[in-house]
Amino acid sequence: MEDALIVHRLHFAFTVTFHYIFPQLTMGLALLILVMKTAFLRTGDDKWNRAARFWAKIFGISFALGVVTGIPMEFQFGTNWSEFSRSAGGVIGQTLAMEGVFSFFLESSFLGLFLFGEKRLGPRGHWFSSLMMFVGSWLSGYLIVATDAWMQHPVGYVLQPNGQFALASFWGLVLNPWAIWQYAHTMTGAVQTGCFTMAAVGAFYLLSRRHESYGIVFVRTAVIVGLIASFVQLWPTGDSQGVMLNRYQPVTLAAMEGLFESERGAPVAILGQPDVPKRTLDNPLMIPHALSFLTYRSWAAEVKGLDSFPQSDWPDAIPLLYFSYHIMVGLGTIFIAILVVSAWQLFRGTLFASRVMLWMLMLALPFPFIANTAGWMTAEVGRQPWLIYGLMRTSQGVSPQVSAGSAWFTLIGFMGMYAVLAILFLFLVYREIEHGPGEESLGPLAGAAEAAD
Repeated sequence: MEDALIVHRLHFAFTVTFHYIFPQLTMGLALLILVMKTAFLRTGDDKWNRAARFWAKIFGISFALGVVTGIPMEFQFGTNWSEFSRSAGGVIGQTLAMEGVFSFFLESSFLGLFLFGEKRLGPRGHWFSSLMMFVGSWLSGYLIVATDAWMQHPVGYVLQPNGQFALASFWGLVLNPWAIWQYAHTMTGAVQTGCFTMAAVGAFYLLSRRHESYGIVFVRTAVIVGLIASFVQLWPTGDSQGVMLNRYQPVTLAAMEGLFESERGAPVAILGQPDVPKRTLDNPLMIPHALSFLTYRSWAAEVKGLDSFPQSDWPDAIPLLYFSYHIMVGLGTIFIAILVVSAWQLFRGTLFASRVMLWMLMLALPFPFIANTAGWMTAEVGRQPWLIYGLMRTSQGVSPQVSAGSAWFTLIGFMGMYAVLAILFLFLVYREIEHGPGEESLGPLAGAAEAAD
């Protein structure tokens, strides 16, 4: 069973990691498309409208891939994690069903209207469709985060005599304080993904001297929105999420920081390699007292280390957790630096002629995806060995009748299919970027819209 458990965890980790490539992009682009449509409505400059239509096509491609990869992931709750579904389905089924019935159909319906109904809707109606796309995608994100937040910090439930969890308070579930801060942190991460994607395409156009007027629009919009999101990611969302961890999952915080022994005036480890058997952090680069201040707002406060908790409650992959967390934080710091310099050059009017910064914005494209993935790995690996924190161990939630061999068979099959989907996604996005947003070539989706109208 232990071998099967590892494969089931690997299976879900692969499918959810691949799937999240697409929602983080659509949730980030949804805000940016709304910003562009609002600018068009206020200024009447058709450049903003064409820019919004261009990014809506990228949004549509990403949305389609998100649906295709998201449906099998939810089926895994029943196929690979049947004991968890049986026990917790009465709680998490509420938010998962609402995500599918309400937010998914809201988002998909108005996406169709946005892509194919502009002439019939008129400027204000088309703007409203972009607003509803934004609301649908961000509502979807909240309901999924609320589901995960219940697994991190279970509230609003009762344990029935048969061992199953039942929902006692709907509002307790959806207004879980863990969900609110986790959602804010997650969405600012998604906005940064959208901004760096838009900035990369804009920088590409400027460097290649194609569609330069749109390249300027893309880079300017992405840098301004991305700068705001990057600071909100740091504070208050990141800071408050850390406070929540210290309050409800202190053992996770200790593992993330590589803090093996409780300590007053605990430092933050910038670098280092955790040696779990020896319970030490090798080659550490520390900021003295910083962890105590960040968690308790006191330079001398005691922060509990791993030695304060039974080893059976420690996360079972401390090195992976430690490095995932530090990759997330390190990349987030780099994003702030890139966007601050870009904003300064934008303010001075030199950004669009600065090939160094344009190259930097273009080459930064994959790193927000990596940072968001590392952030989710931090959350999910940090929750271990619990599936529902403090209530159900991960080993208790697996499907007992599904062998390791069966799980490997489906995992390898998914890897093959998702490789094909990845190639298809890259090809479709590349084709849209090659067409560009200019009037001379609107791309296949826009062409279909013209024909439909």
